[in-house]
Amino acid sequence: MTVEWAKKRKLESLDRNVISPSRVFSPFRVIGNVTNAVPFAVGTLGTTFYIVTSVGKTFQIYDANNLHLLFVSERETERPIVALATHFHYVFAAHGNKVGVYKRGICQSELELEDNVVIRSICVFGDFMCITAANNSVYFYRKNSSKDNYPTEYYTKFTVGKLLGGDIVSVVHLATYLNKVVIVTKSNLLLYNIRTGKLIYSSDEFPDEITVAEPAPALDTLALGTSSGEIILFNMRKGRKIRTIRMPQLKITSLSFRTDGSPHLCLAFSNGDMVFYDLDRRSRIHVLKNIHSASHNGVIRASFLNGQPIVVTSGGDNKLKEYVFDPSLSQANDEVVVQPPRFLRSRGGHSQPPSSIAFADAESHFILSASRDRSLWGFSLRKDAQSQEFSQRLHKKKDGSRIGGNTIKEKFPEIVALAIENARIGEWENIITAHRGEVVARTWDMRRKRVGRWALDTTDGGYVKSVALSQCGNFGFVGSSNGSIVVYNMQSGILRKKYKFHRKAVTGIGLDSMNRKMVSCGLDGLVGFYDFNQSTLLGKLQLDAPITAMVYNRPSDLFALALDDLSIIVIDAVTQRVVRQLWGHTNRITAFDFSPDGRWVVSASLDGTIRTWDLPTGGCVDGIRVESVATDLKFSPKGDFVATTHVAGNGICIWTNKAQFKPISTRTVDEEEFSLAALPNASITGGGSLLEGAFEGADEGGAGEFSSYQSVEQISDDLITLSLGPRNKMNTLLALDVIRQRSKPKEQPKKSNDVPFFLQLAGEVVGDEASKREGVISESREELRRKNETERNQDLLGEQVTNSKPTGLVGFESEFTRLLREGGEASNFTQFLQNLVDLSPASVDLEIKSLATAPPYNEIVWFISALTQGLCSNKNFDLYEAFMSLLMKAHGDVIHANNTDHELKKALNSWNAVHARDERLVNLVNFCVGVANFISST
Repeated sequence: MTVEWAKKRKLESLDRNVISPSRVFSPFRVIGNVTNAVPFAVGTLGTTFYIVTSVGKTFQIYDANNLHLLFVSERETERPIVALATHFHYVFAAHGNKVGVYKRGICQSELELEDNVVIRSICVFGDFMCITAANNSVYFYRKNSSKDNYPTEYYTKFTVGKLLGGDIVSVVHLATYLNKVVIVTKSNLLLYNIRTGKLIYSSDEFPDEITVAEPAPALDTLALGTSSGEIILFNMRKGRKIRTIRMPQLKITSLSFRTDGSPHLCLAFSNGDMVFYDLDRRSRIHVLKNIHSASHNGVIRASFLNGQPIVVTSGGDNKLKEYVFDPSLSQANDEVVVQPPRFLRSRGGHSQPPSSIAFADAESHFILSASRDRSLWGFSLRKDAQSQEFSQRLHKKKDGSRIGGNTIKEKFPEIVALAIENARIGEWENIITAHRGEVVARTWDMRRKRVGRWALDTTDGGYVKSVALSQCGNFGFVGSSNGSIVVYNMQSGILRKKYKFHRKAVTGIGLDSMNRKMVSCGLDGLVGFYDFNQSTLLGKLQLDAPITAMVYNRPSDLFALALDDLSIIVIDAVTQRVVRQLWGHTNRITAFDFSPDGRWVVSASLDGTIRTWDLPTGGCVDGIRVESVATDLKFSPKGDFVATTHVAGNGICIWTNKAQFKPISTRTVDEEEFSLAALPNASITGGGSLLEGAFEGADEGGAGEFSSYQSVEQISDDLITLSLGPRNKMNTLLALDVIRQRSKPKEQPKKSNDVPFFLQLAGEVVGDEASKREGVISESREELRRKNETERNQDLLGEQVTNSKPTGLVGFESEFTRLLREGGEASNFTQFLQNLVDLSPASVDLEIKSLATAPPYNEIVWFISALTQGLCSNKNFDLYEAFMSLLMKAHGDVIHANNTDHELKKALNSWNAVHARDERLVNLVNFCVGVANFISST
């Protein structure tokens, strides 16, 4: 990797960080994308194969053996990928006028063509790479040396004019053709020598337009597919057609030869069909219908794996499939019966943008997704291979007999609403869906991934507009366009209750976690509250605009409503009152959801914004603009992810919640502060890391405003403020004597009588003294006596210093005494009070008891003056009262016996004056307690 390339990647990563401005959500990844209309590429590594598919600006690598996802590209390309090619370990992806060379999804190098060039296809063989462009030019690159792994050096360029053949379809390299390529145009074939740059051969024009070319296993043979359905086998050495195969009048999109010994040719068509042709018998042997959707150009590519009876297909419908030919059951050599290809495995997703999603479990493992392609999928966030489409095959009849004919003649209509509960999963159906233009709601089984037994009717002839499930999983609710609500038993499918309250379509139904209270809303602007057990109406609420959707948050008993006046109303289901009204969107609200803790509401609108509302403050704490309007939005049960669907793109976007790593400020943001956010993508990072919010700095991306809030020390100088420390500190100060008495041991510890003999010998007894003196000149008896006496005097002096309180006259003093003396001399005790508040209860008690009690009582006077100054500041009111109580406990007798001392009397009078002023606090507290008792009693 070159230095310039590394610098470029670093700059692009910095740009990505700037483009993701949301303070709450970070783009993580996209799920549900497998392939698009770009033909896949098959790579070979020994006896194994891998498949590379494009999903827009990124690509994905699958293991052909099991279709497990192996790698994804490291980052997005600048433009959508238009062509793919493989060569052993390396993947070549073309986008715009550039070709990126990747290994295991990591970009190794990048080739750039002229600015006005748009690449169409890539062909890699030997030491060369051929790149075809939209201007009918072919660019050739080769390896710099034999040690290079891939070609990077520009070699030559060919341009095909209109007189030679017109637009280029592809470039094909035939086996044994050294330094030669066949350029396939829409009307003829051109054989070029790369080294000499000469045109060796040009075929005659074909009557039909050539759409695809594929080299055959036979030498010099090339298969051509046309727009009229005709297949031409052309011999390049002889320059003539070998055989012409006529098929139905359909455009051929792909050709592939089987190379495991059977002479079969696979033909793929634009209507989604696939035909297998036997070249020996000159006849069709099998036809597969509707392999891929005809509305997405049918089969984009079909390719046999080299030496394997397996064919891989892909289409623009976001599906990748594999079919296998089983060995023949015929024993005769002359007549071999070829079994039809059997469906082996597949990976896929929605072929159109999803419209309704829901998290399917409490662990955020699966996401249910419904789309305009009329399918229901369960996508896994952990393993791509676990994603599966729900079967729409109908169940048996009630008498046990099967339904005659094909039970999947056509898919169900598009799903417009869905609900899921897992309390009874595996016992009976736990999903209920509403379909566009249908009078019945359908049930589904999450465990079996198929449609359920029941079709729940609205009973009034209206279309199903909303559905819901009780938390216990026993009851299913169906809301009708005519205003009725029907309740069914999910186990038996029997009608249990019916409500008729609304005059127009019911757009939302919710039930609390205890099955006691039910709420509903409709286009008539009415909100109904019901007693579910008694089936009675408890009350109603008339709003000013039609209600289009509702989300019920069971833990908080709050539900949010989206109104046609572009507002979001939050109502308390218990008090039946509106608690919040959120304004800000400038177009119709498309989706919204509660956070699991009920603190946030996240909403999306047609104005292209996604906003986060803080319910306690009622303000918008975050907002972003997205390029594609969000159609649905759901919070994960744990609150760590947010899933969104958009009008463009077949995947589901996953965002991480930064609030799980750091606190989010409740400051309201204006719409002018919204900026464009990049959507998640299918690359390794997806636009951001899963832990991006944990590693962001406090000031990165405007996050400084969202840092932790520091409480002010005092709101106002006129207010009395208690201490901000732990509440047990003051309690410990007042009860310190009791705590010490309780902690005092009841009896002295006794030495055990049965101690082992070897534990009694230690120190000098066992020879430490002898070892210490070994090698030292012996001292005289007089010297030893003087030495011992000196050590004894030092121990006595240290003990006296420890047991007595030193003063400044001795030579040193404690921090407490020094600050008290300096404050008394300067008549300012600010530093002393700060030190006093920070001391532990035991240290405060020791220092107060150590105050000098001899005349002239300076330390006691200074301490009382310091507490008076602290009380005047209206801070730490409770602590200063506790300190005065400790002073009276320790030295109350001294103060009472010397109350005639002038300085001591003056300090006590000052304390009493300030303390009498603060007695109004007691009066205010007693007044508030009396009023509260009076209100509660009445």
